Amino acid sequence: MASQLNRPLLSVSNLLLLVATIFLAILLWQLRGLLVTLMVAVVLAAALAPIVNIAERWRFPRWLAVIGVYLALIAGLTGVGLLVGPTLIAQIETLVRILPLYIDNLLRLVEQFALKLGITESEIEQFFDLQALTGWIIRSGQQLLVSSYDITTGILGGIFNLILAFLLSGYMVAGRENLISGLVNLFPQPWNDRLAEQVEPIARRMGGYIQGRVLVSAILSVAITIGLGILGLSEFALALGAIAGFTNLIPFLGPILGVIPALVVAISQGGWTFLWVLLLFVVVQNVETYVLDPLLVGSSVQVHPLYQLLAVLGGTQVLGILGAVIVPPWIAGASVLLENLYLRPKLLAEGKKI
Repeated sequence: MASQLNRPLLSVSNLLLLVATIFLAILLWQLRGLLVTLMVAVVLAAALAPIVNIAERWRFPRWLAVIGVYLALIAGLTGVGLLVGPTLIAQIETLVRILPLYIDNLLRLVEQFALKLGITESEIEQFFDLQALTGWIIRSGQQLLVSSYDITTGILGGIFNLILAFLLSGYMVAGRENLISGLVNLFPQPWNDRLAEQVEPIARRMGGYIQGRVLVSAILSVAITIGLGILGLSEFALALGAIAGFTNLIPFLGPILGVIPALVVAISQGGWTFLWVLLLFVVVQNVETYVLDPLLVGSSVQVHPLYQLLAVLGGTQVLGILGAVIVPPWIAGASVLLENLYLRPKLLAEGKKI
């Protein structure tokens, strides 16, 4: 009993471990930009690896398959950029310049509608401050952009990090076996073998998720662009379609964010245009929910919707818009480890069905 009382509460080894942990945390915080780049690279590698595997089955050397797939991707993106890029940039610039005027028109219409209902201006300001609400929405959007801007250290830094992530993902796909072997061998037996077995299902779940989201978003972007052009918003159809497609990469919140600019523009064109645009987005989102998502994304995530939503909110809080896009596939990959290394062995030990 006396020896236990005389034993120091904090041994030298524990103190060194604490200091090392603090140092590691500080180091990771300083390297957070590089860590985000690595996260993006892993997601890209997981999405492109299945295509490289298909090319490798056709007896192409893996390094040649990687080069061919990446060059084809670059050529495709360049072609699309040259085809629609100038028009898209011009429409976005016009939209950014005119959107505040459309918002002011929307506020006036709301005030006029409220006055027709017998609500006075003082009551509107007391219970529903439209100016404050608009300001809050604008500030929230700016904060999301600033978060993404800061983590990539600016526009040029963001472009450089994207290129770096692209190159790193190519290296990961090309040297997959050596890279995985080097990482899992850091762990003792039998954990190295167990972790090596999880690499393929993790990559399949992350890759399937991001492939499905990108494909669904591209289809929705084209459909919305065509629909808005038919409904008389051809001046901004391409920009609004691109915005809706990009925001659709964000689960849950993305479709809501994508519809807002289109509705603000539509309300300035008249009530019927607004209703038709709203109907267009309702139809498109129902097609996505009940047709495209089950068909193209399927059950690749296998994560409870609540946890997916928390992943989106947490990623947005820490990394801005970028986090809302890249954190959910990481959560999907982490769920594989939780299922295969904990839940399944636990259920087997308890004699329950998996």
